Formats: sequence, structure tokens, C-alpha cells
Amino acid sequence: MKETLDSLSLGRLSLLQAENGYRYSLDPVLLARFVRVKRRARIVDLGTGSGILPLVLARLTDAVECVGIECQPQLASRAARNVELNSLGERVFIKKGDIRNIREICPVSSFDLVVSNPPYRQPSSGRMAPNDERAAARHELAGGMSDFIAAASWLLKSGGQFGVIYLAERLPELMVEMVSRGIEPKRLRMVHPRQGESAKMVLIEGRKGGRAGLRVENPLYIYKKSGEGRDYTEAILKMYDPF
Repeated sequence: MKETLDSLSLGRLSLLQAENGYRYSLDPVLLARFVRVKRRARIVDLGTGSGILPLVLARLTDAVECVGIECQPQLASRAARNVELNSLGERVFIKKGDIRNIREICPVSSFDLVVSNPPYRQPSSGRMAPNDERAAARHELAGGMSDFIAAASWLLKSGGQFGVIYLAERLPELMVEMVSRGIEPKRLRMVHPRQGESAKMVLIEGRKGGRAGLRVENPLYIYKKSGEGRDYTEAILKMYDPF
């Protein structure tokens, strides 16, 4: 598959991506800037794609280990090459595996932070991308919400955090699944295309074994309200600052 070499100002990263396959969107940038990372943390990303989240978090924090788990062989291979390309092989590790078999991939209670930008559309909903990489990235073809949350619960230490970006319309289902797996929702931020428009995405952080109590943060707007263009707001532009 033909690839492109792209630059991401956030973390000053170089990234190999498929020219016509899966390409990262704004979502991992929003999630990387939303989650709070403890000092010397161990982090794992479920469904890492090309490895952008562990790479960014390795550059932004002093995490001792950032693991990316990916089930698609071509994406896992590309993520591993991106680790080498950015000279982060001492702290970032890519594991090929299916999160539905998480017990065969990583030990229980082995991470301080689990992050994920998972597929969020059910196979019967939305338009299916013709390319396998993009289809699996957007639709629940290799595990759905409950599988990702079950994997997060297995991986997290007591008191560990789970950060995810997901469809706002599926927020009730997301929160119910988190609570059922012992991950208490603690922070929530709605993501709107523009002021005056309904939220499309939601950022949420939960704590394994946490007490009840949710803080709803100020909404995040992606584009400026005026005009018909797609100019990012200052809040979004600031997220792309290198560090």
C-alpha cells in the first residue's frame, strides 16, 4: 500500500500513513490534550492505528512506557515503523493483537492510564469505508464499545484512569458500560463543531474503582462560528503547539 510521510507539529512527529487507507483525524489530538498523565506513568492505547497516541504522549509526558495495541497487521507494522522513525523505541512499544483477547496480550492491572479512540459506529450504521483499514477504524468490526471498556478494566490498576473520545449520541451507553466494569466517569467535555451546533463527540475520563462524582467541563468548539469556512478556533490551534 502506498504511503505518505507527514509531519505533526504536536510532539514534532513524523508519521507514515497510508495514502488511501487509514489516516489519523483530529480525535487523537483532542484526546491527548484531554487526559491527565501522572508522573512516570505506564500508558496503553487500545486500537492504536498508526501509533499516533502513544507517540504523542511519549513526547508530551515523562511516561516510562507507552504501548499501542493494534489488530490490523498492516497498521501494527506501520505503527512500529513510526516508533523507529521518531527514535522512541526505548519508551514506545507496539503489540499486534485483538483487544477481545486482552488477557493474552498484557498482564492484569499493569497500566496507570488506558486511552482509546475506538471505532464508534455499529456495522449496520453509517457508510462503510471501502478500504479495510478505514472500515475497521470507524466501524465495530473487531470489537465494540463493551470490548474496549472490558479490556481497559482488565489493564488498569486500582485508581488508574481511562480516557476515551466517542460519539456524543452514544454517551449514555458509554457511561453505563464504564460503570458496569468498575470505571467511574469523573470528567466529561462535549465537543461541538461550532457554537450553536449540537455536540458530535464527547471526551470522557474515568477512574478504576473511583467514587461517584462527575465534573462537566466547558464545551470545546472545533471551528470558528463566523463564515462558512473550517478555520479552527484558538483552543484547537493551541492543541497543536509542539509541547
